[in-house]
Amino acid sequence: MVQTIQAKDLTLHDVKEKFGLKQAEDEQFFGEWLDDLPELTDLEMRSLDRVKADFLYLDEYPMPESLVKMLVLSPLISLAGLYRPPFRVTTEAPVRIAAEDEGEIIQGRIDILVLQQLWVLVMESKQAGFSLKLGIPQALAYMMANPNTGKPAFGLVTNGSNFIFIKLTKQDTPQYALSDEFTLRRGNDLYSVLGILKRLGALLTQGLN
Repeated sequence: MVQTIQAKDLTLHDVKEKFGLKQAEDEQFFGEWLDDLPELTDLEMRSLDRVKADFLYLDEYPMPESLVKMLVLSPLISLAGLYRPPFRVTTEAPVRIAAEDEGEIIQGRIDILVLQQLWVLVMESKQAGFSLKLGIPQALAYMMANPNTGKPAFGLVTNGSNFIFIKLTKQDTPQYALSDEFTLRRGNDLYSVLGILKRLGALLTQGLN
């Protein structure tokens, strides 16, 4: 009998074991979050300052996932140009992937999917004391469903105030790496998050040409 597992219930150990996934040891494996980041305009930085102020005010109250998407993610995606051609954004996209153990199917719904190469997972802002640890294996499982095995996939895990980027490749042995964790509670790391999104958007655009 085929067993269906919800992606949100997976641990990092589960994902590594089920997909033969390894964490990359080469520091250059995920240089995209560090190299050639675009400079932001004054208007973009002022916009992000407003996003931060609005989030910190509303964070004094319960913060559902839907509000995180509207308040933080939507402005970031817009400023990064990911709502415009050649990109196409979908939400709540269903994901089903067979694990290496043929008796298991992993399924779930990715919050925001851009071009099937950029996966965004939103966690409840109060979950696990703002830790993104629980969201990383879920995002990796979704990214393993990427049908384009010849190109890297990128992910973003956020709870609204904290952000981690992920890179995954599936050639030969699947490998992944994580960026540093960014937070808008320290200065305004939204500047860095937007710069990385714009950088990844430029790379994905080049891959379409």
